[in-house]
Amino acid sequence: MLVVVVLLVTVLLRVAIVTAVVYLLLPQGPLCPHCNFEMVAIRNRFVDRLVPLLERRWCLECGWDGVVRRVRTARARTPKRSPAPRPAPR
Repeated sequence: MLVVVVLLVTVLLRVAIVTAVVYLLLPQGPLCPHCNFEMVAIRNRFVDRLVPLLERRWCLECGWDGVVRRVRTARARTPKRSPAPRPAPR
């Protein structure tokens, strides 16, 4: 029984390592890896919910399409109003 558990753990570790390496090798962001032109996102509700870290993109310039790592965009902050400046004491 122990042998089966050890073999199962080694197989799972191999799958985890391969998955991590493939993820890190994928291009990141909205720029095409071939021509550095901005790509168009191809939306699919099912795949977007199943794998939220990846997205399909298509380059209008060179025609490359593939899977890229999704980039987290910074949320737009609304500027806070600064209080009116106080007059200097005399």
